[in-house]
Amino acid sequence: MTKLDIISDPICPWCYIGKARLDRALESRPEHSFEIEWHPFQLNPDMPPEGMDRREYLEMKFGGKQGAVDFYGNIARAAQDAGLHVNFEKIDRTPSTLDAHRAIHWAGLEGKQTRFVTGLFKAFFVEGLDISKHQVLVDVAKSVGIDGDMIAKLLAQDVDKEGIRKRDKYAREKGVRGVPCFIVADHHVVQGAQSAEMWTNVIDEITAKSESAAE
Repeated sequence: MTKLDIISDPICPWCYIGKARLDRALESRPEHSFEIEWHPFQLNPDMPPEGMDRREYLEMKFGGKQGAVDFYGNIARAAQDAGLHVNFEKIDRTPSTLDAHRAIHWAGLEGKQTRFVTGLFKAFFVEGLDISKHQVLVDVAKSVGIDGDMIAKLLAQDVDKEGIRKRDKYAREKGVRGVPCFIVADHHVVQGAQSAEMWTNVIDEITAKSESAAE
C-alpha cells in the first residue's frame, strides 16, 4: 500500500473540489494502492465555537463584497467542472471546524474516515448545514454507519480537542499554508486541487514502480 495523507478542512471549497478530482482518478484506477488518511487544518483556527455570519466572514476575508463575489465565482466554475453542485446560497454561517476534525479523527478509528469526510462536504456545501453543531455531526456519522450515540458522548466532552490543535499547529510548522495538501508515501508533497489526470499519472507511476520492483 502507498500512504496518501490529506491535510484539509471540511469547509474549504478547494478541498471539496480536490477530493472530487482525486475520486475520479481512483475510480478510473480501482486497483490503486493508496491508503488514505485525513489530517486537520483549520482555515480559521481562531473562529469562535458559534461561528459567524457567512456574508460578514466572506467580506472580511476577501476585502469586501466584490472580492468575495469574484472568489466564489471561480469556485463555482471549478466545482461545476468537477461535477459538483454547491449551494452557497444555503450557507448562512461559517462554522468552527474543531469538532468536525475531532469527529473525522474518530471516524478514522472506525475505518470510515473518507466516507465521513464525504458526508461532511455534502452536509456543508450541498445542504448548507452548520457542521459545528453536534447533532449535524452525529447525523453524518450515523449515515456512514458510525455509532451516533458514541459520537454524541465524545462531542459532549473535551476529548481530543488539544490533540487536533497540536496536529493543526504541526502542519503549519512543517510549512503547510493552504489546503488541500497531499503527501504521497510520506515524501512527495502535492499542493492544491490537482486534476484527475495528474492523479491518474501518479497512480500509474506508482504501479509501474511496484511492478518493476516485483520482477
